[in-house]
Amino acid sequence: MSDFLIRTIRKADNAAVAKVIRTVMTSFGAVGEGFSIEDPEVDQMYEAYQGHQAAMYVVVGKEGKVMGCGGFAPLTGGAPDTCELRKMYFLGEARGKGLGQKMLEMSLLEAKKAGFKKCYLETLQHMEAARKLYEKAGFLPLECALGNTGHGGCDRFYLRNL
Repeated sequence: MSDFLIRTIRKADNAAVAKVIRTVMTSFGAVGEGFSIEDPEVDQMYEAYQGHQAAMYVVVGKEGKVMGCGGFAPLTGGAPDTCELRKMYFLGEARGKGLGQKMLEMSLLEAKKAGFKKCYLETLQHMEAARKLYEKAGFLPLECALGNTGHGGCDRFYLRNL
Protein backbone atom coordinates (compact mmCIF):
# COMPACT_ATOMS: atom_id res chain seq x y z
CA MET A 1 0.00 0.00 0.00
CA SER A 2 3.00 2.33 0.43
CA ASP A 3 3.13 2.66 -3.36
CA PHE A 4 -0.27 4.37 -3.29
CA LEU A 5 -1.72 7.56 -1.85
CA ILE A 6 -5.39 8.26 -1.09
CA ARG A 7 -6.26 11.94 -1.26
CA THR A 8 -9.17 14.28 -1.93
CA ILE A 9 -10.05 14.67 -5.59
CA ARG A 10 -8.72 17.70 -7.49
CA LYS A 11 -10.24 19.34 -10.54
CA ALA A 12 -7.26 18.14 -12.60
CA ASP A 13 -8.29 14.53 -11.75
CA ASN A 14 -11.64 14.70 -13.57
CA ALA A 15 -10.58 13.06 -16.85
CA ALA A 16 -8.57 10.32 -15.10
CA VAL A 17 -11.40 9.53 -12.68
CA ALA A 18 -13.92 9.33 -15.54
CA LYS A 19 -11.57 6.92 -17.30
CA VAL A 20 -11.29 4.72 -14.18
CA ILE A 21 -15.08 4.62 -13.79
CA ARG A 22 -15.68 3.80 -17.45
CA THR A 23 -12.92 1.18 -17.56
CA VAL A 24 -14.08 -0.66 -14.44
CA MET A 25 -17.81 -0.47 -15.17
CA THR A 26 -17.27 -1.71 -18.72
CA SER A 27 -15.13 -4.61 -17.48
CA PHE A 28 -18.05 -5.73 -15.28
CA GLY A 29 -20.62 -5.31 -18.05
CA ALA A 30 -22.28 -2.43 -16.20
CA VAL A 31 -22.93 -0.21 -19.20
CA GLY A 32 -26.02 1.54 -20.48
CA GLU A 33 -29.06 3.02 -18.84
CA GLY A 34 -29.46 2.19 -15.16
CA PHE A 35 -25.75 2.14 -14.32
CA SER A 36 -23.61 4.85 -12.74
CA ILE A 37 -21.40 4.94 -15.83
CA GLU A 38 -24.20 7.03 -17.39
CA ASP A 39 -24.42 9.57 -14.54
CA PRO A 40 -23.81 13.13 -15.77
CA GLU A 41 -21.36 13.70 -12.90
CA VAL A 42 -18.84 11.15 -14.24
CA ASP A 43 -17.02 13.81 -16.25
CA GLN A 44 -17.06 16.39 -13.44
CA MET A 45 -16.50 14.41 -10.27
CA TYR A 46 -14.55 17.21 -8.58
CA GLU A 47 -17.40 19.68 -9.05
CA ALA A 48 -20.08 17.14 -8.07
CA TYR A 49 -18.54 16.46 -4.64
CA GLN A 50 -17.85 19.97 -3.38
CA GLY A 51 -20.53 20.17 -0.69
CA HIS A 52 -20.19 20.09 3.09
CA GLN A 53 -21.95 16.70 3.05
CA ALA A 54 -20.01 15.14 0.17
CA ALA A 55 -16.47 14.02 -0.56
CA MET A 56 -14.65 12.17 -3.32
CA TYR A 57 -11.22 10.61 -2.97
CA VAL A 58 -8.74 9.21 -5.45
CA VAL A 59 -6.06 6.54 -5.22
CA VAL A 60 -2.86 7.68 -6.88
CA GLY A 61 0.05 5.39 -7.79
CA LYS A 62 3.75 6.21 -7.52
CA GLU A 63 3.91 7.89 -10.93
CA GLY A 64 0.88 10.07 -10.13
CA LYS A 65 -1.59 7.93 -12.09
CA VAL A 66 -5.14 7.90 -10.72
CA MET A 67 -5.88 4.23 -10.04
CA GLY A 68 -9.19 4.42 -8.20
CA CYS A 69 -11.87 6.59 -6.66
CA GLY A 70 -14.67 6.57 -4.12
CA GLY A 71 -16.66 8.84 -1.87
CA PHE A 72 -20.04 9.73 -0.46
CA ALA A 73 -22.90 12.21 -0.82
CA PRO A 74 -26.49 12.45 0.42
CA LEU A 75 -28.70 9.63 -0.85
CA THR A 76 -30.84 11.16 -3.60
CA GLY A 77 -34.48 10.81 -2.60
CA GLY A 78 -33.50 9.25 0.72
CA ALA A 79 -33.74 10.19 4.38
CA PRO A 80 -31.67 13.25 5.31
CA ASP A 81 -29.58 11.19 7.75
CA THR A 82 -28.54 8.70 5.03
CA CYS A 83 -25.63 9.08 2.64
CA GLU A 84 -24.68 6.89 -0.28
CA LEU A 85 -21.26 5.38 -0.89
CA ARG A 86 -20.57 6.39 -4.47
CA LYS A 87 -18.32 5.55 -7.37
CA MET A 88 -15.88 3.30 -5.51
CA TYR A 89 -13.90 1.71 -8.33
CA PHE A 90 -10.29 0.56 -8.69
CA LEU A 91 -8.26 -0.43 -11.72
CA GLY A 92 -7.05 -4.04 -11.62
CA GLU A 93 -3.50 -3.15 -10.59
CA ALA A 94 -4.80 -1.33 -7.49
CA ARG A 95 -7.00 -4.21 -6.28
CA GLY A 96 -6.09 -6.68 -3.54
CA LYS A 97 -3.82 -4.22 -1.74
CA GLY A 98 -6.15 -3.06 1.06
CA LEU A 99 -6.95 0.21 -0.72
CA GLY A 100 -10.69 -0.51 -0.90
CA GLN A 101 -10.87 -1.10 2.84
CA LYS A 102 -8.86 2.05 3.55
CA MET A 103 -10.99 4.18 1.22
CA LEU A 104 -14.17 2.69 2.66
CA GLU A 105 -13.06 3.42 6.23
CA MET A 106 -12.09 6.97 5.27
CA SER A 107 -15.40 7.60 3.51
CA LEU A 108 -17.49 6.23 6.40
CA LEU A 109 -15.57 8.26 8.98
CA GLU A 110 -15.96 11.47 7.00
CA ALA A 111 -19.65 10.74 6.31
CA LYS A 112 -20.22 10.37 10.05
CA LYS A 113 -18.39 13.66 10.68
CA ALA A 114 -20.65 15.26 8.06
CA GLY A 115 -23.67 14.31 10.19
CA PHE A 116 -24.92 11.17 8.51
CA LYS A 117 -26.23 8.28 10.64
CA LYS A 118 -26.48 5.63 7.91
CA CYS A 119 -24.70 4.76 4.69
CA TYR A 120 -26.38 3.05 1.74
CA LEU A 121 -24.79 1.50 -1.33
CA GLU A 122 -25.73 -0.31 -4.50
CA THR A 123 -23.65 -2.86 -6.37
CA LEU A 124 -23.91 -5.94 -8.54
CA GLN A 125 -24.13 -9.61 -7.61
CA HIS A 126 -21.10 -10.47 -9.74
CA MET A 127 -18.89 -7.81 -8.09
CA GLU A 128 -17.99 -10.41 -5.47
CA ALA A 129 -14.85 -8.82 -4.04
CA ALA A 130 -16.71 -5.54 -3.48
CA ARG A 131 -19.64 -7.29 -1.80
CA LYS A 132 -17.26 -9.17 0.52
CA LEU A 133 -15.57 -5.90 1.46
CA TYR A 134 -18.90 -4.24 2.25
CA GLU A 135 -20.20 -7.19 4.26
CA LYS A 136 -16.94 -7.42 6.23
CA ALA A 137 -17.32 -3.69 7.02
CA GLY A 138 -20.76 -4.27 8.55
CA PHE A 139 -23.06 -3.45 5.63
CA LEU A 140 -26.26 -5.50 5.77
CA PRO A 141 -28.11 -6.60 2.63
CA LEU A 142 -31.47 -5.04 1.85
CA GLU A 143 -34.29 -6.58 -0.16
CA CYS A 144 -34.78 -3.52 -2.35
CA ALA A 145 -33.25 -0.20 -3.31
CA LEU A 146 -33.55 2.95 -1.22
CA GLY A 147 -33.83 6.50 -2.54
CA ASN A 148 -33.90 7.45 -6.18
CA THR A 149 -30.39 6.93 -7.55
CA GLY A 150 -31.50 6.05 -11.07
CA HIS A 151 -29.33 2.94 -10.99
CA GLY A 152 -31.94 0.36 -11.91
CA GLY A 153 -29.21 -1.92 -13.27
CA CYS A 154 -27.90 -2.63 -9.77
CA ASP A 155 -29.16 -5.80 -8.12
CA ARG A 156 -27.61 -5.70 -4.62
CA PHE A 157 -28.35 -3.11 -1.95
CA TYR A 158 -26.75 -2.56 1.45
CA LEU A 159 -27.13 -0.32 4.50
CA ARG A 160 -24.90 0.30 7.51
CA ASN A 161 -25.21 2.42 10.61
CA LEU A 162 -22.38 4.90 11.06
